[in-house]
Amino acid sequence: MTRIEFIKLDRPERARVLCELAEEFYLAGQRVLVMVQDDNQGVTLDRFMWSWKKGAFVPHVYQNGSIECHDESVVIVASEENPNGSEVLLMGAPCSLELIRHFRHVIDFAETFDETRLEVSRERFKEYRDNGCAPVMRK
Repeated sequence: MTRIEFIKLDRPERARVLCELAEEFYLAGQRVLVMVQDDNQGVTLDRFMWSWKKGAFVPHVYQNGSIECHDESVVIVASEENPNGSEVLLMGAPCSLELIRHFRHVIDFAETFDETRLEVSRERFKEYRDNGCAPVMRK
């Protein structure tokens, strides 16, 4: 069964949190897929992940169709695919339930800094629950 956790974002700092989570799971020996909204976000996150924290190293690649990502530990994608066979999904952008069900562990976000985004987060939480998942808030 897929484990879905929500992380509360009190400020618009999703990129930094995605990097922290990618590092956490990578260091634990797990493959990670990071979903982004589009190519612009993918390229931006790819660049940020190389420099977000002094001394940090998270080997990753942005899947833009020009390289194979099968052996990469962390892959950033803008389309619903899992080229490296990840069991961990970090949702930098919303995904379908169909994709989510292919992962053992999923991290989503409750964006409390913006009322509209928070409402959308609540709707996703309810959708997961209504479809047999048991989402929780990460502590």
